[in-house]
Amino acid sequence: MIRILDRLVALSFLRVFIAFTLGSPILFILGDVTENLDGYLDQELTGLAITKAYLFMVPQYIQWAFPIAALVAVVFTIQTMTLHREIVAAKAGGISFHRLILPILTVGLFLTGIALGLAAIVPRANTIAGEILQQQDFRRDFRGNFSFQGEDGRNFSVRSLSVSAGTLNEVVMETVEPGSNHPMDHLTSKIVRFDPAVGWTFEDGFYRIFLEDGEELAFKYRTLQTRGFRERPEDFLEEPKAPEEMTYQEMGRLADIMARSGGRPHKLLVDRQEKLAIPVATLVIILFGAPLATSTKRGGTAYGIGVALLSTILYMLLFRISGAFGETGTLEPFLAAWLPNFFFLGAGLIFMIRVRT
Repeated sequence: MIRILDRLVALSFLRVFIAFTLGSPILFILGDVTENLDGYLDQELTGLAITKAYLFMVPQYIQWAFPIAALVAVVFTIQTMTLHREIVAAKAGGISFHRLILPILTVGLFLTGIALGLAAIVPRANTIAGEILQQQDFRRDFRGNFSFQGEDGRNFSVRSLSVSAGTLNEVVMETVEPGSNHPMDHLTSKIVRFDPAVGWTFEDGFYRIFLEDGEELAFKYRTLQTRGFRERPEDFLEEPKAPEEMTYQEMGRLADIMARSGGRPHKLLVDRQEKLAIPVATLVIILFGAPLATSTKRGGTAYGIGVALLSTILYMLLFRISGAFGETGTLEPFLAAWLPNFFFLGAGLIFMIRVRT
C-alpha cells in the first residue's frame, strides 16, 4: 500500500514538474527574441542560425526553470491531495505527512543532481550560442594600460591587450625576491604573442638578471619564452566572458587573476557561488513549498497559483538584493549567493515542524 502511494505522489509531482520545465524554455526564448530581434536583423542572421543558437541555450533555460517548476509542482501536488482528502486518508492509515512527502523529497534530490549536471553543460552550450549569434563586445577584446601580478610573484605592466590577436604590447616584467623589494630580473618586450600550443613568446626586448653580488647580466633578444606564465589573453580582460559561458573552476581562476591585476572580482565570485546555489534551490524550494501547500483546504487552483507566484517573487527579490550586496563587497560572495536558500530552508523547516503529521 505504501509503495503504491509513493508512486502516486512521485508521479503526480513529476507530471507537473516536467510539464512546467518543458514549457518554460519557450517563454524564455520568446522574451529574449523580442528583446534582441533588432540586433539579429542588423547582423543579418538567418532564421536557421537564430533557431540553432537558441537550441544551444535550452539547457540554461531548463536549469533556470528547475526551482520554479519544483515549487509549482509541490504546491499543486500537495494542495490537490489536501482538497481531495487524500492526506487525511493517509494520516488515518498511519502515514504521517513527513512520510507522505518522502517520495517528493527523493525525487527533488535526484533533480538537484540533474541541475548540478546541467551547470557543467551550460557554459559550453552558451559559448557556442554566442558564437552563432556573433555576440561580440569591444570591451571583451581590448584592454589598455594595466598591470597584474603572476602566481609566481612576477609583476607585469602592459600597455595594451588584444584578445582576438592574442598579443600584449609594450610589456615590462619584473620578478621580486620573496620577502623584499629587491628585483631578481627585469624584462621588456615590444610585443608578446600567445600560441595555445606553446604559450607566450616575448619578442624584441631586453632581459636583465640581477646577481647577489650587485652585478647584473643583460642581453638583447629576438624571441624568448619563460616558464610559469600560464594565463590566456581573455584572462586579462576587465570584463571576462559572461558567467553563463564559464565553468565553476574557470570563474575561480579568473577571479584570482582579476584580484592580482587590481580588479574587483566580487561580482564574478557571487556568480560563481550562484552556479551551485541555484541548482540546490530545487530541493530547498520543495522543503519550503510542501508544508505551505497544506495551510488551507480551500482556494483551489487560484490558491496554488498565488502561493507559487508570491513565493517565486519573494525568492527572486531576495536573490537580487543579496546578490547586489555581494557585488559591492558588503556581503561575502558565499553568503550573498546562498542567503535566499538559507532563508527558505529555515522557513521550510519551521513550516515542516509545525505541520500536522
